[in-house]
Amino acid sequence: MRLIDWSSLDATGREAALARPARRGDPAVVDGVRAILEDVQARGGTAVTEWSLKLDGAPPRRIAITPEVEAAARAALPPSATRALRIAAENVRVFHEATRPGDSPWIETTPGVRSRLAWRPIRSAGLYVPGGTAPLFSSLLMQAIPAAVAGVRRRVAVTPPPRDGEPHPAMIAAAAEAGLEALWLVGGAQAIAALTFGAVLDDGEIEPVDKLFGPGNAWVAEAKKQATALSGGPAVDMPAGPSELMVIADRDADPEIVAADLLSQAEHDADAQVLLVSDSRGLIEATLDEVERQLETLPRADVARASLAQGRVIRVRDLAGAREAANAYGPEHLSIQTVDAEALLPGIEAAGAVFVGRWAAETLGDYAAGPSHVLPTDGAARTLGGICTASFMTWMSVQSVTEAGAAQLAPAAARLARMEGLEAHARAADLRTGS
Repeated sequence: MRLIDWSSLDATGREAALARPARRGDPAVVDGVRAILEDVQARGGTAVTEWSLKLDGAPPRRIAITPEVEAAARAALPPSATRALRIAAENVRVFHEATRPGDSPWIETTPGVRSRLAWRPIRSAGLYVPGGTAPLFSSLLMQAIPAAVAGVRRRVAVTPPPRDGEPHPAMIAAAAEAGLEALWLVGGAQAIAALTFGAVLDDGEIEPVDKLFGPGNAWVAEAKKQATALSGGPAVDMPAGPSELMVIADRDADPEIVAADLLSQAEHDADAQVLLVSDSRGLIEATLDEVERQLETLPRADVARASLAQGRVIRVRDLAGAREAANAYGPEHLSIQTVDAEALLPGIEAAGAVFVGRWAAETLGDYAAGPSHVLPTDGAARTLGGICTASFMTWMSVQSVTEAGAAQLAPAAARLARMEGLEAHARAADLRTGS
């Protein structure tokens, strides 16, 4: 991890210190994704199958989540695993039901003129669940359950095929917990292309969706970006992936915990980025020693080391500087491990999810606390939040006007329309007053 003295940097230096890994904007990724999307747009399911065979070594497969398939998956898991899945699913459901937006009350701005916001679910959602090197069934729960709570009628979940060809039993159990009818084993940019254009495949048809959701590697993130830029292309939730974590820690933080948190994100992906921000030289040194010690026993140590090579250790003069660095970076995950973590929170303006205090492990949020762990990356947290029930909904304004209300408001509207040179607008208002 690169050590940086924040207080010695000018604005340009600070921007460079907080730069994301260069691979996220790699021209090879951009061009490769474009080729896949154009091919799938032209040749449909045939192209999806060919790219899947080339990149993942397996054709797309549809796994129907039948009672028999669900029972077999649960039988293959220890009881403790199925209980943990049930707890996580229930917490996600409870949180999103409690935060589901509802229609606003009527607001009367002028006597007889009332307006409100009405919320509706989107019609279809494509849910990308990362996989490949690790079955991230938690991401399935974190997307499919909020979509169900919102009332989305068609949820299409896709995930890369495992190396052994068969989905992990926990992925099947998670799909069942979320009430999905099927799970498609297809990943990467070709999966995003299938969700964007639709694809007729050997196992069935993936129909185009209205909005794309989910985290992924640089290829998936770029595919979502290009898909939504197409004329008539799907909307997207946010830039989501590769993963990021910033930890703000003072001298009283536990280096063992701080190191464990940094490694928990570093092991995700070689393109993941972790940052430690601290005003304590002693804490920084102790944490780096702990990182090396813990790395020795990690099964995914090679992945973590590749990520740590792009990591940053930022020494600040005080916690005000730490807050400044956090807001400039806009991390996907922000862990505050200071004596008075709550006091720092009001000044945090940009983060996908904030974990306050030493007991609020980011891992708890990843799996079972309730809020979705699909969060904005690449600084998008400065303007976007993570997935919630509202992400799967739209809102429309509804206006109700009485005859008396129209008579009172129409003259002002007509006057404004004529000031803009829009006579037809003005006449439409005039007709509501009898003039």
